[in-house]
Amino acid sequence: MPFKPIATPEESSQDDGSRSARARRRLPDLLGLMRRAPALDFDTLMDRIQLASLPVTDEDMACTTHLDHGRLLARQDRWDDLAHLIEHADATRLHTPAGVPATMLLADGARSDLVSAARDAIADEADPDPTGIGTLEDVLADQPRNYACALVVALAHIDIGRAWRAAASPPTGAKHEVRFLAHFRRAEALLAPFDAVNLDAPSLAAAQCALLAARPHPHHRVVDDYTRLIDLDPVSPLHMRALGEALLPARHGNYETLEREARHAAARTTEIWGAGGYVWVYFDALTRDPGTLARLDVALFVQGLHDIVSHKNDQHVINQLSAFCGIVMAARTGKVRRAAPNEVKRRRIHDCLDWLLEKHLQELHPVVWSQTLLSPGLTLVPSARRALIDKGQQIALRTIAECFAEEIEDGGSIAFSRSGMYRLPAL
Repeated sequence: MPFKPIATPEESSQDDGSRSARARRRLPDLLGLMRRAPALDFDTLMDRIQLASLPVTDEDMACTTHLDHGRLLARQDRWDDLAHLIEHADATRLHTPAGVPATMLLADGARSDLVSAARDAIADEADPDPTGIGTLEDVLADQPRNYACALVVALAHIDIGRAWRAAASPPTGAKHEVRFLAHFRRAEALLAPFDAVNLDAPSLAAAQCALLAARPHPHHRVVDDYTRLIDLDPVSPLHMRALGEALLPARHGNYETLEREARHAAARTTEIWGAGGYVWVYFDALTRDPGTLARLDVALFVQGLHDIVSHKNDQHVINQLSAFCGIVMAARTGKVRRAAPNEVKRRRIHDCLDWLLEKHLQELHPVVWSQTLLSPGLTLVPSARRALIDKGQQIALRTIAECFAEEIEDGGSIAFSRSGMYRLPAL
């Protein structure tokens, strides 16, 4: 049966307004549909969506490859080889397809055994075995001028320090804070001899940003430290996302500074992301604190979404943006005035889901969708991955069904391909 396109790219490239109007009409229609025709539920609509689902993606494989390589080299005590790889990844700005720095993954893998054991001990209210971190310190003593080795050891201290702070609770909270500060002080001392700019090493700049958590007045340095990092590695969106989260009022900033630095990041990365830097700075900030909508320039944000997909049409990124618009920017529940300025902005960003799905989505990455329901940056437990895949697929298909219910309520289906989204008429 021939495919029938819903719209050509020319017809839909600049029709945000019409799609917004359609989306505004759709919500009451869907509510009425569920009331009037219980048999036509979302389970039925979800079955009419033909979309390839990838439990393991190119991004997953790239991340796993770097993690496993770093872990293997550390277990074999091949620190010279590991250091060379980290330095090479820094120098070449090696990233995964979605922009995760390979240096981060190699260093994560190299310290993963030690950090995992330390976290388990702390969770059991015990002191970690000191021989683990001692072994890493001995490696660095043999190579005191090697910044890559210092990076791995410093990041291990940072991870263990964070574990102490995360486990803090009365009446032992003060003890945990002392341990946290001790590990961060040691990490700062290890990194002090190395200058990220002189060495052209984004990994060092990222580690310096991580140290902000233990500084007495981090707000004095957060902008400068993250600006240095973003300038060294503008390709990775993770740095801009981390800056936005660091500038929340609950952390080290305020809404005014967040807005200003989002614009600055967009200006500094315009050749790579267009206006997309503005989106990346706000990305996790909006997820964690809806109050950030008050200062958000929604027109610039929507332009940034268009620019991201035009500069980086990677399916992992498309799934991230689609899940953000479909889940994080979904209408708030409860008694909220729909004409409230923040809700108008939220609705406009949510309406971008239409063109993201219709023009750019080719495959479903379910874990991305389930991660969107969790806190940004949350580490996944491997044993929970199957559940995350199932949950992500369910929430993604339901979101897509809600978005295109009018197109498939007559029994037709929609299919996603490299040529865009198409409608298959009912048999």
